[in-house]
Amino acid sequence: MFTKILIANRGEIACRVAATARRMGIKTVAVYSEADANAKHVAVCDEAVLIGPAAAKESYLRADKIIEVARATGAQAIHPGYGFLSENAEFADACAEAGLVFIGPPASAMRAMGSKSAAKSLMEKANVPLVPGYHGDQQDAEFLHTQADRIGYPVLLKASAGGGGKGMRVIESSEQFKDALASCKREAISSFGDDKVLAEKYLQRPRHIEIQVFADTLGNCIYLFERDCSVQRRHQKVLEEAPAPNMTAERRAAMGEAAVAAAKAVGYVGAGTVEFIANQDGSFYFMEMNTRLQVEHPVTEMITGTDLVEWQLRVAAGEALPKKQDELTIHGHAIEARIYAENPEKGFLPSIGTLRHMQTPAAVSFELGGTAFEPAAVRVDSGVRSGDAISPFYDPMIAKLIVWGADRKQALARMAQALAQYQIVGLATNIAFLKRLVEGQAFSTADLDTGLIERHHASLFPAAAAAPASVLALAAVALIEAEKEVSAAQSGANAADPWGQALGWRMNQAYLRKLSFSDEFSAEQPYCVGVRYRAHDWLFGVGEAEPQVLSLMSQQGCDFSIKLGDLAVHGSVRRDGELLHVFCNGAHYPLHYHDPMAHAGESEAEGGRLTAPMPGKVVAVMASAGQSVKKGDALVIMEAMKMEHTIAAPHDGVVEEVLYGVGDQVADGAPLLAFKTA
Repeated sequence: MFTKILIANRGEIACRVAATARRMGIKTVAVYSEADANAKHVAVCDEAVLIGPAAAKESYLRADKIIEVARATGAQAIHPGYGFLSENAEFADACAEAGLVFIGPPASAMRAMGSKSAAKSLMEKANVPLVPGYHGDQQDAEFLHTQADRIGYPVLLKASAGGGGKGMRVIESSEQFKDALASCKREAISSFGDDKVLAEKYLQRPRHIEIQVFADTLGNCIYLFERDCSVQRRHQKVLEEAPAPNMTAERRAAMGEAAVAAAKAVGYVGAGTVEFIANQDGSFYFMEMNTRLQVEHPVTEMITGTDLVEWQLRVAAGEALPKKQDELTIHGHAIEARIYAENPEKGFLPSIGTLRHMQTPAAVSFELGGTAFEPAAVRVDSGVRSGDAISPFYDPMIAKLIVWGADRKQALARMAQALAQYQIVGLATNIAFLKRLVEGQAFSTADLDTGLIERHHASLFPAAAAAPASVLALAAVALIEAEKEVSAAQSGANAADPWGQALGWRMNQAYLRKLSFSDEFSAEQPYCVGVRYRAHDWLFGVGEAEPQVLSLMSQQGCDFSIKLGDLAVHGSVRRDGELLHVFCNGAHYPLHYHDPMAHAGESEAEGGRLTAPMPGKVVAVMASAGQSVKKGDALVIMEAMKMEHTIAAPHDGVVEEVLYGVGDQVADGAPLLAFKTA
């Protein structure tokens, strides 16, 4: 077994690999970019070495630097994690030439499966069913258009060298093909350095089911059952679970045996995932093989009682697989939710910022690899801590939240409860969306397909609801108690002076204080709250409603227990500038406090300018000065975090000036063009 390995990755997967290595007594070397100098993965490894600037191509994608660090630190092997160099055959070859073990499959297997087109041709020869489509090398735009017309719409375009939803477009009609192909190729070349695409028939209401396979160097190959990854946005997974709901034993065996056959066909070694697209009738087709560990591997670990990273290390060291096929069984049900810094209400636009506060659900260590199967109810895999920043340079994942239950019903309940306990302040997240998704009828009843989010858009994206009086009461109490603490600390020797403390004391009558809050729902008409101070409590009212008695029952830091009328309320209030983040009953309410002592709010006088929603690069400009456009017309396309974002005309009007060109880097909020409404 190795005594030291280098982890050629960052974030939660680097922390995940380091945790298993530590348990096995293996020392770890981290590599990091300038942007990650204070990152969690740097802190959890035994050594850490700077390899370059923030941009991945100058740091985490520099195979030569990584190999140089591995040799200099005495590492015997390199674990690539997922993403970056994990499926780079040239990197695997370079490791071997340098006398280092690549903890992954042979370069030959990666080359065979690295191209979606080549992989499908290989599977066709092995009699694995394929979705009708074109997987060849001819990339002429007109030829591809003809092939798409032949296949029949809707058609799915996919980057041949890609994964993770990058370079993928669903085309509904022949008229959309040209623009979709250009966009797909731009994203593919940016993400993978290869703009080759393939075209397939887009199946209606398909499920995305993948099989975890594992092979050693001694000729053994097994499958560790399946994961259902049907719930997706932008062709990227949102929720994953194992085993797949409504999976028959016969179908499981058929898919598992097909996956093993695919792995054996390319001489596979290590952990891999064979992905299938499945119809509602049970038929399935090969999609691709991911020649690495998957993001969602924890759900497989939780139902099989295995540590897949430990298996990777043992297989890479030349050992046999720890278990045979007949020794594997399924225990219970596991679900994983990906916690992202993104705004679902704005098209899942990534969010940039600092995690000013992060409180995760209580998690019990899941002892992987043991002989007894005793999974934890909740597991959190994360690569960030409170105070860390989500930057525009890398994937905006904050954490993976994984739960286990004796059955799917219990796992669903635990996931909903765990999401309700998650608190994040400082940037937008998808936590509330995930909770609606998990509790929604479609997912809870396992009515699954890759279009679930779009089909249930209305229920998953409800109109914003007004903050209830109990939430406003929590905010008011938090403000008042914070003011008391400040005034008490400042009063010093004059502590007995009632004029010098924020106690609401008045000589002749009770003090009635007016507070004003607003949120997205009430931005135009703020919540007007009245608080009348009394000896030991308050009278609290919202607007013209009848006031109720409000009292503070207990306080521990930012956690409050109050009583409003006959209602007992518990919640947390975290202040971030003028924002009060109230967490109550599993929901998060960001309230803007209109402080009468603060400066008047600044006006965002952007006029008719359209601004960048986040830092990124301009990849296409479709408008010119003086051009008349209609509402919804694409004007500029930006790329950020390897995803394209289209800036469209908000109204009919005229473009007065284009301020950036293709290739320009723009900052968050930068005006992209001047626009005059018709």
